Amino acid sequence: MPVPLPVSAIVAEAPRSPSTSFIVGQDPQGHWVAVETHGLGGGLFRTRHDALHYATDLTDHRPNAVVISMDRVEFKI
Repeated sequence: MPVPLPVSAIVAEAPRSPSTSFIVGQDPQGHWVAVETHGLGGGLFRTRHDALHYATDLTDHRPNAVVISMDRVEFKI
């Protein structure tokens, strides 16, 4: 029987660069996502806090590197 993988563990690593920025929001199913603006990385998360933590950590806490979207955000794998 397969072991379920927690949603917070499904993360694709984005490259760290000065121009890396993320959009954080909810997908159409209501999951929290963080998507790198160039489409090179991102992840699905259980909470908004987890998604923001991931995005701010990968952007080295740069001001304005993470944007919270009021619209639905789709993370394509």
